Amino acid sequence: KLHSDLDKGVGTVKYTLSGDGAGTVFTIDETTGDIHAIRSLDREEKPFYTLRAQAVDVDTKKPLEPESEFIIKVQDINDNEPKFLDGPYVASVPEMSPVGAYVLQVKATDADDPTYGNSARVVYSILQGQPYFSIDPKTGVIRTALPNMDREVKEQYQVLIQAKDMGGQLGGLAGTTTVNITLTDVNDNPPRFPKSIFHLKVPETSHVGSAIGRIRAVDPDFGKNAEIEYNIVPGDGGNLFDITTDEYTQEGVIKLKKPLDFETKKAYTFKVEASNLHLDHRFHSVGPFKDTATVKINVLDMDEPPVFSKPMYTMEVYEDTPVGTIIGAVTAQDLDAGSSSVRYFIDWKSDVDSYFTIDATEGTIATNELLDRESTAQYNFSIIASKVSNPLLTSKVNVIINVLDVNEFPPEISVPYETSVCENAKPGQVIQTITAADKDLSPAGQRFSFKLSSEASNKPNFTVHDYRNNTAGIETRRNGYSRRQQELYFLPVVIEDSSYPVQSSTNTLTIRVCRCDSDGTIQSCNVEAIFLPVGLSTGALIAILLCIVILLVIVVLYVALRRQKKKDTLMTSKEDIRDNVIHYDDEGGGEEDTQAFDIGALRNPKVIEDNKIRRDIKPDTLRFPRHRAPAEDNTDIRDFINQRLQENDVDPSAPPYDSLATYAYEGNGSVAESLSSIDSLTTEADQDYDYLSDWGPRFKILADMFGEEESYNPDKVT
Repeated sequence: KLHSDLDKGVGTVKYTLSGDGAGTVFTIDETTGDIHAIRSLDREEKPFYTLRAQAVDVDTKKPLEPESEFIIKVQDINDNEPKFLDGPYVASVPEMSPVGAYVLQVKATDADDPTYGNSARVVYSILQGQPYFSIDPKTGVIRTALPNMDREVKEQYQVLIQAKDMGGQLGGLAGTTTVNITLTDVNDNPPRFPKSIFHLKVPETSHVGSAIGRIRAVDPDFGKNAEIEYNIVPGDGGNLFDITTDEYTQEGVIKLKKPLDFETKKAYTFKVEASNLHLDHRFHSVGPFKDTATVKINVLDMDEPPVFSKPMYTMEVYEDTPVGTIIGAVTAQDLDAGSSSVRYFIDWKSDVDSYFTIDATEGTIATNELLDRESTAQYNFSIIASKVSNPLLTSKVNVIINVLDVNEFPPEISVPYETSVCENAKPGQVIQTITAADKDLSPAGQRFSFKLSSEASNKPNFTVHDYRNNTAGIETRRNGYSRRQQELYFLPVVIEDSSYPVQSSTNTLTIRVCRCDSDGTIQSCNVEAIFLPVGLSTGALIAILLCIVILLVIVVLYVALRRQKKKDTLMTSKEDIRDNVIHYDDEGGGEEDTQAFDIGALRNPKVIEDNKIRRDIKPDTLRFPRHRAPAEDNTDIRDFINQRLQENDVDPSAPPYDSLATYAYEGNGSVAESLSSIDSLTTEADQDYDYLSDWGPRFKILADMFGEEESYNPDKVT
C-alpha cells in the first residue's frame, strides 16, 4: 500500500505505478494506493520486481512528491522436486572389490531457494540395489556394500537412487534416477582342463608342421585375463610334437615336428600345461594359475610309398661311353608291414631326350645315347619308384650324372693373330707371342708344346721358341726381308697337349712383311705402296688428289650454270613471240580412255573436293580451240568446273605454266566451250579469240599470243 502525507482522503491525489511488471503483473488503486498482484508469481522464473510509484494532483496532473522506488521480493515455497540432470548413469567397478570401494557420485538439483527454509536441502537414498551397494545421503557417493562380488556369478546391476528435498522429511518432493553398474573382470580364475586325458589318432603319413589335434583348457575370465599359454612338459615323445595357442579360440594346437613311422613306434604319451599369461598378484594366494593334462597319440598305419636309400644320387661316366653301359643304380624299398615289390622309371619331363634308361626291376641306370662332355657336362633328372601293390604311391629322387672328359680334341691357337715383320728385322727378333686353347677339359698341370712342322724347319726364315709355359714366340732367322721379293710368309706350327692319348694340330700363321722406320715402327704394309714412284711422298699424293677433286667440282658447277642460264632465257624472254608458244599435242582418249584418269571421280563432285592434288604438266605443243555443240545441260558439273577454275586462278603457289585438266564430261554453257577438234563445226580461220581475255590470269599468255597473231594476219584488212 502506498500513501502520501498530502492525501487528505478527499480524492485530490492520484497514485501511479511503473517499472517491472507494472500493469501486467501488478496493478495499483489510483485512489487508495493499494497494490495488487493480478497473476500467479514464480520465484524460479523471477525472484524480485523493481517498481516506481508517484502521487500526482488529480486536477493539475503535477507531482505532489518525488517519484519513489521500491522492490517486491517473491517469497519461495517448496514447489520444485530435485532432478538428476545427468541421469541415467553408467558405472563400473572391478569384481572382488572390498566393501566401500568407490563406484560413482550422483548429484540432484532443486530449483527452490536454498537460502529460505529446507525447500532445496536434498537427501539421497537407494530404493533398489541393496544389499550390494550403498549411497552417502549428503554427497550422493555410491560404494560397494558386499565383499567379493564375482563377475562370473553376476555381471550387471541396476541401482535406483532417490533424491528428496525438505531434508527427507515427510511432505518433501522427490526425484529418482537409474545407475547401471558393471563388474569388470580381474584374473581371479585359473585355466582348467575339462578332462585329464586327451586321446588323438594321427596317420603316420602326416606332414611335418601340420596340425594333428586340438585340446582346450577353460578359463571363465574375460579378455586378456582369459589368454592361455600351452606348453609340452618334457618327457616321453614330447620332442616329436609342438603346441601353440589359437589366439581366437584359446585352444592348444598340437603340431608335428618330426615324421611319424608306425613301424618304428605306434604310440606317444606326453603332458601339456596350460597357464595364464597375465597374472594378478592379489590372487596368488588362491593357488597356481595353471593346469596339466595328459595327451595320448596313437599312430595309424598307412600304406606309404617306397623310400630311397639316399636323398640324392651322384654318378660319373666318361664321354663316348658305348650305348647300354651301366653307370650306376638306385635302390628303394617298401617299409610297410606287407612289403611290396618296387618298380623304377625315369621322369620323362626331366630327361626329354632320353639319354639314359633304367631297369624297372633292378634300378640300374645305363646310357641310351653317346654323351659329349663339350656339349653337356652334367645331366640332372629324376627317378620315380612306385609300389607294385599300389602304383599310385610313388616317391622321387634326384640323380646327377657328371660326364668325364676324354682327350679327343687337339689344342689350337687361341686367337687368330695378325703377325708382321719389318723389312729391316734382325735375326733372333721375337715378332709374335702365341698361346693355345683346348676344347677338352684341361686337367691340372696341362702343358702345351710348340714346334715347327718338319717341312718348315729347314727353311731359313722363321723359327718357334717354346717358352715351356703354354706360350711360344715366333723369331726371325735372317737379316732383313723384302716385300718386293715376297710379301707374305706362311708358317706351320705344330701344337701338342700332354693328356692321354696325345692330340696335336698344325696351325698356320700368316706373316706379312711391312716397311718400318729405324725404331721398328710399322709405316706401311700395303702392296700398292711397293709400286709408288721413288721420291714421291704421301703428302704430295694427297695434294694431287685434292687438286683433281677441285677441278671436277669446278667443271660440274660450270655445266650447271650453263643449263640454268639457258632455261632462264627460254622462260623470261618476251621479244620473240615464238619463244613463248607452248604446243599442246596430247589429246585425251575420250570416254573410252579409262587409264589416264578416274572417270568416276568427275561424276562425284564430293570426291573431287577431298582430293585436290593438281596434276600439272608442262605442255609441248599448242592446239587451237574449236567450237563444239553444247552438250546436255548439267549444273553440277558446270558448278564444279567453275569452282576449280576459280581456285586455279587465285592460287599463287601454282607453277608458272598452264595446268592441263582433263574432264570426262563437257558441260553446257561453258565459256571456253569445247577444246577438242572432234566434231568441230568451224575452222581455225573462223575463230575469235577475244574470249580468252575473260578466262582470268591463267589464260593471259594465250590471249596475248592469239591476239597478236590475229592483228598481224595479212589476209585481214584493217
